[in-house]
Amino acid sequence: MKQLITQLDQAFPDDALEKYRVLLDELQRWNKKVNLTAIRDRDEMVTAHLLDSLVARPLLHGVRILDVGTGGGFPGLPLAIAEPDREFDLVDSNNKKIMFVQHMIGLLGLDNVNAVKARTEDYAPGYRFDTVIARAVATVPRLLELAGHHVGEDGVFVALKGRYPAEELEPSPEHWAYEVTELYVPGLAEGSRHAVLLRRDNRVEE
Repeated sequence: MKQLITQLDQAFPDDALEKYRVLLDELQRWNKKVNLTAIRDRDEMVTAHLLDSLVARPLLHGVRILDVGTGGGFPGLPLAIAEPDREFDLVDSNNKKIMFVQHMIGLLGLDNVNAVKARTEDYAPGYRFDTVIARAVATVPRLLELAGHHVGEDGVFVALKGRYPAEELEPSPEHWAYEVTELYVPGLAEGSRHAVLLRRDNRVEE
């Protein structure tokens, strides 16, 4: 795991690797009783959950981050471990998955993470976010419909995707400007991961 994480060329807190080991240990343990992920192999978990989450780290903007449809806590938990000075809200409607996230928050002492059982469209924290991030939740148009209102005026919506999502971006999302960037995940083939970065299009129409 350490060798693969090193390939990301990111700096981490001193205790991050140990926390990632504990996170994956618990994910495997819980997964035997609760269906948190279809991935059972430890090495695959490192690549498809841990590294696949951390490649989004350079795309984060601001301090307040919302992970919608977090499932078992990805990408939110790995990102929160790497970024202790940012605040993360992790939201999912699945009670068992949120229970796991809450368990990990307590076990790892993550005081920068808040886990909430809620439907994304119903979540009402009373403020908007600098970054809203979603991984394998829905199409781009559907994501904007469900969670676009959570993005602050100068914020960014990061939609993590597999291959280039051309169909999802045709036609272009209304009132949003976007760019697509390819992500390199150690252990996965080139071109297999992309991120769609969406920002509010505030241009005044003449």
